[in-house]
Amino acid sequence: MRLGLKTTALAVMLLAAPLTGADAQTMRFMTGPQGGVWVPLGGALKNMWEQAIPGISVTAMPGAGVANIRGVDEGRAQIGFGNSITTVDGLNGAPPFPRKVTKVCNLATLYPQYFQMIALATAGVNRVEDLRGKQVVIQPRGNTAEVVTAQILQVAGLTYNDIRPNFQASYTDAVGLLRDGNADAFTLGTAIPASSVMDLASARDIKVVDLAPYIEGLRKLNPGFVGVPIPAGTYPKQTQTVTVPGYFTHVVVSCDLPEAMVHDMVKTMASNVDAMAAVFGGIRGLTPKQMAMDIGVPLHPGAERFYKQAGAL
Repeated sequence: MRLGLKTTALAVMLLAAPLTGADAQTMRFMTGPQGGVWVPLGGALKNMWEQAIPGISVTAMPGAGVANIRGVDEGRAQIGFGNSITTVDGLNGAPPFPRKVTKVCNLATLYPQYFQMIALATAGVNRVEDLRGKQVVIQPRGNTAEVVTAQILQVAGLTYNDIRPNFQASYTDAVGLLRDGNADAFTLGTAIPASSVMDLASARDIKVVDLAPYIEGLRKLNPGFVGVPIPAGTYPKQTQTVTVPGYFTHVVVSCDLPEAMVHDMVKTMASNVDAMAAVFGGIRGLTPKQMAMDIGVPLHPGAERFYKQAGAL
C-alpha cells in the first residue's frame, strides 16, 4: 500500500510539473512544393532543431503558403512556412481564407520572395496580357502563387477564362510540361534563382517576364506587395533586370506551443544562420533584427522573449 501511495504521489507530481523545452514533443512542419526552396530549407531546420533541443522530433511534409497557414491554425501542423501577404490575408479573414485564422504566430522572418512569370522564349509572352489563349501552369487553387496569379491577371484585365490554366501540384511538374512543349508559361513564388527555372533553362530558352507595370495595381489589392528586382544574369540568357512583385518568407508556429520550446527554436535558428545559408544563399547575413521584422503577424511570446534578449526589439 505504501508503495502504491508513493507511486501515485510521484505521478501527481509529474503531471503537475510545468512543460519545458526539453520535454518530448513531436511536431509536423509544412514546407513547400517540390522544386522550391522551402523543402530543402525545411529539412535543414528540422535537423538543427532536433540536434539542439532535447526531446524534440519534427516531421517535414509538403505544403504551400496558404495551405500551411490553414494547417497550423486548424491543428494539422505546428510549424509552417508562410508568405507575408497571404498570412496577413488569413489574419484578416480575406479570400482565399474562409475565416480569420487565430492560432498562427510568427517565429522568424527570413528573406524576400519573388513572384515570377516564366515563359518559353518562343511563346511570345512579353507582358501579362500576352497570356490570353495560352496554356499556363499554375499552382493548385488557394496556394500563394495561385492567388497572386489571379490578382495579376485581374490587374491586367484578364481572368482564368481568358487563358488555359493547368493547376499543378509542384514546380517540377510545371517544368516538365514546358520542357515538353505542353505549356507556354508558368508562375511561381519562391527565391531567386529558383532551381525549377534553372532546370527549365537548361533545356529550353526562357523569358523572364517584367511585371513592373502591374505592381501598383497589386498594391491596391494588398499593400504588402513591393517591387523587387531580378538582376540580369540571374537566369541563363536573361540580359535585362526585371521587376516583379515581392513579399517575405517567414516561419510560423502554433500560438499554443510552449514558450520555452519556441524560445529555443528561434535561438537555434539565430545561432545557425550559416547552416541555413548553405541551403539558400539569400539567408546569408540574416540578423535577429531582420528575423524580428514586423510583417503584420504577431510574434509568439517565446520568439518575442528571445528577440528582446538579443536587443532586436
